[in-house]
Amino acid sequence: MEAEQKADLQRYLTSARQALLWKLDGLSEYDVRRPMTPTGTNLLGLVKHVATVELEYFGLVFDRPSAEPLPWSAEDADPNADLWATVEQSRQDIVGLYQRAWAHADATIDDLSLGAAGYVPWWGEGRREVTLHRILVHVIAETHRHAGHADILRELIDGSVGLRTGNENMPPVPAEWWGRYRQRLEQAAQDAAGSGPERNVGDSSA
Repeated sequence: MEAEQKADLQRYLTSARQALLWKLDGLSEYDVRRPMTPTGTNLLGLVKHVATVELEYFGLVFDRPSAEPLPWSAEDADPNADLWATVEQSRQDIVGLYQRAWAHADATIDDLSLGAAGYVPWWGEGRREVTLHRILVHVIAETHRHAGHADILRELIDGSVGLRTGNENMPPVPAEWWGRYRQRLEQAAQDAAGSGPERNVGDSSA
């Protein structure tokens, strides 16, 4: 029973990992690094961050540290140092780090039971005692969240969309359909807002 539960959890984690890396495929060095939001969110930075997450949660939390140096996680590191790649850090460096983090995490998952105890020192008081099961769920949720960020960034960069190779999970419609669809949504948004400046829901002054 536990083996089946573990396999299910690992399958969801693996699918999120693969989806996140797929979003880098075919992009230039600039595009994988360029900040796409006011807070600097970028594709390669998301991969670097999630690699760090796996190394910490499946390594340090269960007293199984990896040999990977993570200077961007040090207390004196710059804010958000784990969320972007420096010029010296190549795409291959970051992807390789993530793949090694997978292997380290998977070894922890294979070696420990779902009930194995861990300790998360950076969580709040009363929440630091954890199990492998809880950490698996936590990291799956975080990885899928960042894969969703990557979905949006990639679409903004070059219009590419989809869930993963061979399963885009998008309706089979011609390219021009999307323009009409977007206009329909825009019109609905304007109509809901009274076709004027945005107003608060419940505003009875109009």
